[in-house]
Amino acid sequence: MNRSLDLNRGLLAVEGPNLQSGLRRAIIAAIAARRLQPGQQMPPSRVLAAQLGIARNTVTAVYEDLATRGFLVSITRRGFFVTGQVADAADDEAAAGEDAHAGAPDWPRRMAVRVSEWRHITKPADWQSYRFPFIYGQVDPEFFPLAAWRSASRDALGRAAVNWWAADNTDEDDPLLIEQIRRQILPRRGILARPNEVLITLGSQEGLYLLSRLLVRAGDVVGIENPGYTDARHIFSLSAGEVRDLPVDGDGVRTGPDFEGVSLAVVTPSRHCPTGVPLSAERRAWLLDWASRSDGLLIEDDYEGEMVAANSLTALKASDSAGRVIYLGTFSKIIAPGMRLGYMVGPAPLIAEARALRRLMHRSPPLNNQRLTALFMVEGYYQGLVRQLRSELLRRHERASACLAQRLPGLETSGGHGGSSIWVRCPAGVNGEALAAGARARGVLFENGGPFFSTPPEDLHIRLGLSAIAAERIGPGVEALADALDEAL
Repeated sequence: MNRSLDLNRGLLAVEGPNLQSGLRRAIIAAIAARRLQPGQQMPPSRVLAAQLGIARNTVTAVYEDLATRGFLVSITRRGFFVTGQVADAADDEAAAGEDAHAGAPDWPRRMAVRVSEWRHITKPADWQSYRFPFIYGQVDPEFFPLAAWRSASRDALGRAAVNWWAADNTDEDDPLLIEQIRRQILPRRGILARPNEVLITLGSQEGLYLLSRLLVRAGDVVGIENPGYTDARHIFSLSAGEVRDLPVDGDGVRTGPDFEGVSLAVVTPSRHCPTGVPLSAERRAWLLDWASRSDGLLIEDDYEGEMVAANSLTALKASDSAGRVIYLGTFSKIIAPGMRLGYMVGPAPLIAEARALRRLMHRSPPLNNQRLTALFMVEGYYQGLVRQLRSELLRRHERASACLAQRLPGLETSGGHGGSSIWVRCPAGVNGEALAAGARARGVLFENGGPFFSTPPEDLHIRLGLSAIAAERIGPGVEALADALDEAL
């Protein structure tokens, strides 16, 4: 039976990050679902290109790629056809899946915990299609040093480099990356560390997870900022201890009675997540004193420390003379979140145990990515990128703050000076779903701040990310957001 290939350009954007990838994935999905039958001829590249409104070369490249992968076969002067092997294999796999479900366990009942049902921070996959993406944590491709990255990639693919990272190095990290972190990043945050006091992680989240397994016993109380990093709260909720909210105000996490009985606290002193306020010098000193006199530990998540242009305070870890502060850093805000590389700095005995625990999970983060990042730093590209992003984010932050003050003077905002986001408290009574829908209709995306709180707050809070929206679009974006807010009110 001959069936048509029912595709449109919008579907391609959903299927992949670009048109070529989207078309390739859409055709593979159609073959697996038997919408394209074995032996069926594919539409001529010219016809499909016209149907989708894309270049003919794009279609031709996808057809040739799928032929290489075995999904299509090319017959001279006749065109491309769906192969029978791949489609049959897809059918066999589907049939096996159906058989496996016969008499299957009651999975919801068998799950010890159902994390998927917790409140999470979410980002739409098609955020790049919006005119005003106030989305946090994304990279602006305009500022990514692609040529420098390619140069470092070529070096990472040299024979000597490949011989090292392709081998089974068990649980070891790339010594070159450790060296660059110790030389280029930590001193700027006021931190000195030996090589055996640094561990590479799959982002700061893995650091939090490792520490939750190593440092929390039954009966321990873990303090988490409220509002605070959602995944930190979730991670420590899975541990054997009890999670306690640590309220936050305009000077950062509030010190005092709330720390009574706490054995471990997770804090973001340089730039609080999500409000952006820096922890005052007085409270920094109080935290270090508390840790010393109460035998407490502090986990410092310095997730954006390098990006705050006017932050005169060093990391909390820099003032830690007793080894009670464990420092977590990340490359996600500088290079790209998809790299999934971070680092932990702490006393050598702790780092040794964290390395041993990490080995049970995945041994080490991919060594090819570690070496690539190290070479990117060795050539000076990393520090250049930091300076450029810091300057640009400061410019965007100042513009966004001015636009908000002019167009929405009644809003309560925070975010310090610089940084990649602004925290906004909306007027009482604003319906979050109505505001989000009205904003999306105007091409505006933002983050709902509700998941940052341990329980849903009375008033709506939103976070406006600045790393992915061009500076010239901030003004029109704030104007569109203001119109949506007026409508929601």
